[in-house]
Amino acid sequence: MKLFSSKKIKAPSQIINAVLSGTDEPVDILKSIAEWIRPLSADSTDYVKKRTLELENALKQNPEADEKLGQALSAWLEKANYFLAFAVLGIFSRQGFMGELVHRIYEHINPAPLNKNSLSDALSIIFEKEKDHKWVKEIPEETWLHLFGMLWNQKPGEEFKILSKTINELLYALEMLAIWVSAEELEKDLVRIEPAIIERDFAFVALQREVSAYCRNYEKWISGELQELEDDSHARVLLEQCILAVKNFRKKSVTKGTSISLSYLLERLDQTLDRINSVLDLLNPNSPDISRKTAVELFTKLVAASKQRYSVRSLINQNIRLLSRSITENASDHGEHYITKNRKEYFQMFLSGAGGGIFIALMALIKIKITQLELKPFLETVFVCLNYGIGFMTIHIMHFTVATKQPAMTASRIAGALQQGEYGGANPKPLAGLLIQVSRSQFIAIIGNVSIAILLSFSIGWFFLNHTDISLISEKKSRNLLHELTPIASLAVFHAAIAGVWLFVSGLVAGFFDNRANYLGLGERLKIHPILKRIMPLKARTKLADYMDENYGALAGNFIFGVLLGTTSYIGYISNLPLDIRHVAFSSANFGYAVSADMPCIFEIGACLFYIFLISSLNLWVSFGLALYIALKARNLKLTRFSKIMDLFGQEVRKKPLSLFFPPPDSKTKQNKP
Repeated sequence: MKLFSSKKIKAPSQIINAVLSGTDEPVDILKSIAEWIRPLSADSTDYVKKRTLELENALKQNPEADEKLGQALSAWLEKANYFLAFAVLGIFSRQGFMGELVHRIYEHINPAPLNKNSLSDALSIIFEKEKDHKWVKEIPEETWLHLFGMLWNQKPGEEFKILSKTINELLYALEMLAIWVSAEELEKDLVRIEPAIIERDFAFVALQREVSAYCRNYEKWISGELQELEDDSHARVLLEQCILAVKNFRKKSVTKGTSISLSYLLERLDQTLDRINSVLDLLNPNSPDISRKTAVELFTKLVAASKQRYSVRSLINQNIRLLSRSITENASDHGEHYITKNRKEYFQMFLSGAGGGIFIALMALIKIKITQLELKPFLETVFVCLNYGIGFMTIHIMHFTVATKQPAMTASRIAGALQQGEYGGANPKPLAGLLIQVSRSQFIAIIGNVSIAILLSFSIGWFFLNHTDISLISEKKSRNLLHELTPIASLAVFHAAIAGVWLFVSGLVAGFFDNRANYLGLGERLKIHPILKRIMPLKARTKLADYMDENYGALAGNFIFGVLLGTTSYIGYISNLPLDIRHVAFSSANFGYAVSADMPCIFEIGACLFYIFLISSLNLWVSFGLALYIALKARNLKLTRFSKIMDLFGQEVRKKPLSLFFPPPDSKTKQNKP
């Protein structure tokens, strides 16, 4: 096991000596105690308990040190500032993502001195190791409560001072947190998503009013002006309404578009509302067990936040995760169109794939002819990129399908179903059914692409050779095209994986531009665009606006995918690296043209078909794996039940092996929806 630290404190006697000498400040003593109990690994909870008992026994054997320790720590708590820890630590700054990013970078370059009388700074000093928050979180509640009670060993009646100060700090933090929540009603991004937020009775402002009344009532109760404290039930109802409102903002941001600033704002709202809930639990005098549990939970969260409050990586990762979720949600919505549930949809997918295969065969021919022009590498790359990009866009406009585009979309759909399973209690069986639907949809789309691409390219090549005495490609070019299919000799395996990465990237691009279209309200903008108003009637303008609003991401993703495919070999050329792409559809078309010019033996044809299958598998699994990984990370999911899902998937396939490739009759088709 990797050690969390190399311990400087060898025995409790060193801590006791420091207490008796009075040379160490209270925060330094707590730092020494943290060093003493720090375990060898995060799961060594018994180690912490053992060390705590050793320290307790040592203090019992030295009552003078025990008394001095309690007095020193109590005196420190009486003058320490709690507010920043309760109301700021662990909550995103109100200066926004860019402001916070700049602030954190500056703190790394020129860090501010830590204030030992501020609880938020003191936690950074006490738990100084980078990974301290990991073991702190794993320690049981009772161990922490035992340790705190042992350290703050006070005489009867003295604890009221600290308790009173703590309550006042909590009330102040609670009121300020509620004010900050109510102020978010002025944020233009929230108004854009939900115009009703500016209404007088919206939950954010109502929560602030209720919290303010609760705090005044609480102050009167602890001062003795009131005999009975009114409960916080109304405040909690409004808190739940605010939490629900934030969830609705997230849902609406999928269709209305999000940004890093909006993702940052929604996360800050979640953090603030969660902290309000924790403070209400701490202040509740009627539930001491809940208060103690919440105190320990908040303590562990604050320790973790103290280690990450100036972390640039943590800030960027959190916001990218939030933004990527909205992007992958857009991909998930489009992914639904790539999943067939019955025979009618299944055959429609075949026809769609076949239509794509026609264009792929023509695009492959244009690519071959471009390379035969012997242009300069850069100019050739430009023409190849335009061929691919415009071709893929045309396929989409014609409502045809490129089979390998499916995984990046369907992976997000599967991740969304898995999220429902994780949090919504859905059983794994429908998820296994969804995997079967995805598999056979992918299978029939590939069959449509590949079969038509091979047949059409072979037919075109054969026609020119036998009816015009002109061969579209030379025998040498034919052998080169067949050689490019070989997995090892031509690095086809590596190049197919590169194509899989570009397929994944194009899915992200499509999601990004869909999100961007929603965020900008692209459709409405195009309807009132001054130039379009001059050249197009309203009906045509409306059709164009609606189409672009729905397909902006898909068109951008397809074009960028073409550019990525076209530039890979050029990047390899200028960097002197063996970079290229192998895409199953284009490999199939190239195979058709190659055999039309120089028919190989049956054994070589079989080998080439196997190579095409291998290229297809790599295209699909690389893009699917990356897309699923990002979609899960964006949703902060762990596949805790994935093995069970795969077991059920295997059982269903063993029962009906053909269901993996062909749907059951429509009358028996089950619409499995997680």
